[in-house]
Formats: sequence, C-alpha cells, structure tokens
Amino acid sequence: MAQPNPELQALSKAFWEWRFVTQPATGDDILRVERPDGWQPDFSPAKLVEYDAKYRDFRRQLDGLSRESWSRSDSVDFLCLRSAMERVNWELNVLRLPYRNPDFYVHQTLGALYELLLIHTPITSERAKNMITRLQSFPATVKAAQENLNDPVGPFADIALEALEDVRGKLNAVAAALKPQIERSLHKSLDKATKAGIEALENYQHWLREKRPGMSGDFSCGREAYEYFLKNIAMLPYTPEELLEQGRQEWQRSVSFETFEKLRNREVPPDPLFPSAAAQIEAERRDEEAIRQFLEEKDIMSVPDWLQHYLNKKMPDHITPLAYMGVVDDLTSDTRLHEDAVSYIPEPSPDLSYFRLATAKDPRPIIVHEGVPGHYFQMAISWANPNPVRRRYIDSGANEGIGFYVEELLLQFGLFDNKPHTREIIYNFMRLRALRVEIDIQLALGNFTIEQAGEYLAKTVPMDKPTAVHEAGFFAYNPGQAITYQIGKLQIVKFLSDAKIQLGEQFNLRRFHDYLMENGNVPIALLRWEYLGLDDEVRGFFE
Repeated sequence: MAQPNPELQALSKAFWEWRFVTQPATGDDILRVERPDGWQPDFSPAKLVEYDAKYRDFRRQLDGLSRESWSRSDSVDFLCLRSAMERVNWELNVLRLPYRNPDFYVHQTLGALYELLLIHTPITSERAKNMITRLQSFPATVKAAQENLNDPVGPFADIALEALEDVRGKLNAVAAALKPQIERSLHKSLDKATKAGIEALENYQHWLREKRPGMSGDFSCGREAYEYFLKNIAMLPYTPEELLEQGRQEWQRSVSFETFEKLRNREVPPDPLFPSAAAQIEAERRDEEAIRQFLEEKDIMSVPDWLQHYLNKKMPDHITPLAYMGVVDDLTSDTRLHEDAVSYIPEPSPDLSYFRLATAKDPRPIIVHEGVPGHYFQMAISWANPNPVRRRYIDSGANEGIGFYVEELLLQFGLFDNKPHTREIIYNFMRLRALRVEIDIQLALGNFTIEQAGEYLAKTVPMDKPTAVHEAGFFAYNPGQAITYQIGKLQIVKFLSDAKIQLGEQFNLRRFHDYLMENGNVPIALLRWEYLGLDDEVRGFFE
C-alpha cells in the first residue's frame, strides 16, 4: 500500500483531536472514545454554534485538499474522513439531537459518568477525580438541555424519564460502591458532586414532565435525511427499498434455517444454565482461548501474538445501578492495547434478558460477536493499523457487519457442532438482525411507532418485551444503526465472493480476513474498491 497522504493525515489528526472532546457520549460500545483528564461535556447554546462552525471549517479544509496524484487508498481515506465529519452534521443539523432529543442529555450526564465506571482496571486517583468532575458537570448540562430543547420529541422524553427513574437511589448507590475503591480524601467531593448531580437530574425530570404534554409525537427523520445518511455517512450504495428487500430475504432464510435446526435437534435435551457466574466466567475463559486456536488451526484468520483476551467479570456494584445506560463492557482503546477486554455478567437466571440468557447457556455466540473475532478483536487490530485515519470509527456498518458475519462464519466452520442448541441461538440472532433492517427503515420513515416496533420485535424474533422496546427506542433516535448488522454482513459476503471470483486460485481466506480486520472501521464498499479495484459501488459517493 502506498504511503498515506500527509496533508490528509494531518487534517484527520486535527479533526479527531477535536472530536474526542466534542463527541457526544453514547451507550454504544463501538463509539466510545477516551477523553482527556478533566473533560466535561459542553453542549451549551454557544458551544453548539461553535461546533457547527468548526464542522464547516473542517469540511472546507477537506474539500480544499489537492487530490492530484492520490492513490486509491488516499481516496478511501478521504471518504472515511468526510464521513466522520458528516456525522457531526448529522447529529447537529439533520437529527438535531441537542434540540429534539431529551434523552441525549441523559447520556451526556449519566452516560458520561458511565464511560468511566466501565473501565475494569483498579480505579486510580486521576480516574476518581474525573468521575467527580463529570458529576460536577450535571447542573450545567441540564441547564443547556432546558435552553436547547426547542423542539422536543415526546417519545424521546419518555425514554429519558424512564432512564431517570429513581436517579437519586441509583447515583447514591454508585457513590457508596465507589467509596471503598477511592481515596478517603475524595469522599467529600464525591458526596457533594453526587448531591448536586441528583438535584440537577431531578430538576430535569420535573421540567420534562411539565413540558411533556406539548411535545411533538413525530420522531422520524424522513426519507431525504435517511438517504443523505446512506450516501454520505454509511457509504451504502443502496436505496431504502433495496435495503428492505435484502432484509426480507435474509429474514426468510433465517426462519427456514432455524426451523431445520430445531427439527434436527428435537431429541437433544435443553442446555442447562451455568450454576453460577463464577462457573460461567471460567467457561468463557476456556472458550475464548479455544476460539483463538480454532481460527488459526482452520486457517480462517491470523490471531496476533500481542492481542490480549476478551474475558467475563462479575458485574461490580458501582456499575449495576446504571447498567441500562449502554453495553456493559470495556473493549479498551488504542492506548490500552496491553489490557484485556472485559464484559460484565450477572448471576445466571432463567429471567435474564435475550442476549444474557443465551450467554448463560453458552458464552461463545457473544464471545464471537463482541470479543474474538468480533468487536474487541477487530477494534484492537484496527487501532494498531499503520494508517491513523483507519484507526477511528466511521460507521457501524463495517464493525457490526463483521460482528454478525463472524457468527455464521464460525457456525459454517463447525465451531458450534458440539452444542446443537447453540446453532439454534445463532439462527435466532440472524432472525433478529434481519428484522432490524425493517425496524430501522420503518421507524426512520415514520411508519412505526416505538411501541409498535418493540411489539413487532418481541413477537416476531421472538424476544423479551423490555429488550425489544429498548432496542426500538435506541434505533428510533439512531436511524441507520439497526441496518448495520445485516447489511454490513451482506456486503462482506458480496466482497468475499467477488474477491474469490476475481482472484481465483490466488484468493486466500486468511489474507482476506486479515485485511478485513485491520481495516475493519472502513465501510465495506470502500474496501471492495481498494482490494479489487471495483468502483461500481463507490462512484456515487464522489458526486
């Protein structure tokens, strides 16, 4: 690969240094970034104007770069950086999150704190101070919310109010669990910041309830905005109708294959739950190591010697009260490649939610998607990419596409042959991801309410109603996210088949996967262009 363009690299470095400070907190583990010490979110009205101006300045600089003598790889980097910049526009000016979404500010308060709570290593003095600093920012963030929310959406306010239920009890429980882990000299500051944070969020609750009757019921972004997202951010060469058709075909396939699998396994006794979290943690550790060996022995992909492990830990008391704020894991970062990644688990129980119940029987489906060779594996390898532009998140289509793709990849290679009911779980996951395409698009176009989408998921996957409604709410104000699993996977399958046909006997699956993982943040259409020279899917991105 040619040496990356230095001007493009310099602009990317400046953009991401700015973005790490200004990027909103979110419950999505793929999007989490490291903040500088002392960081506080700032979404005051003046800052929002400043952020918009900065976005426009970055776009002017990017568009002003001379593209003379650029390699194909430089053009891929250009589109990646442009997509990252356009996401700022998407958040601020298209979805208008700070002006329309009351739950946005729950994530900039509780979510900003949650980012630090999730880190699994012992709490240092600096990290404890950062937690206090973020708690101290709650009153200013709530004030900004009340000033900015000039077109609030009622269903998003309902999500916010549900998240703020018993916020006093939750934050006091977090503080109590933190105290034995931090210096006694910080206890007073923690108590004071917690008290002020609680008062601010309870004030926000009261304000939302008061304003709720006059809020709009229309949360959909609409077709024009959705098509803008597909072309400029997700880099998907498809119309909404084409995406719907792809999702429906995969839905039909997954229902059929699950039917076959269940009939095949009808005489196989059900898999029991693990007797304890400790037993599940030990099984997960063994399974993760076995999966790494499986990848190498079957010549599927390379597992770097330096790559650390993806492990389970029992959910700690300082996380439990806020565990609903996002994916309960710590996938590390580009400065923490020497550390293991961790997913926190509760005690096994038949009453667990959809994904947790699956892992309480067999940890491997989630190891594969979230850990190895899924998110942690891909992100860690991408963080070590020699090209800095490609170390950063662009759109979930590549990341979630990979996470979903490797589930069926390892199913086909026989990883789950020793537990037939786990194969049923994989096919049921496939049903969910296929349905998400329709949920995403119908929510975005205004054809589903959140409640209708949740009901549809709960009945059709099937899955538990609380998880289904939570998913529907998340997808409603993150349009374009729910399609990423299924559509990203289909793009990878198309890319692989094109590579096999074009390269013939020169095609090597290990090399293909190693390239995919190292560049796993890059939209798949761009990888297909770079790897094979096929530009039919990317021409429209330059128009």
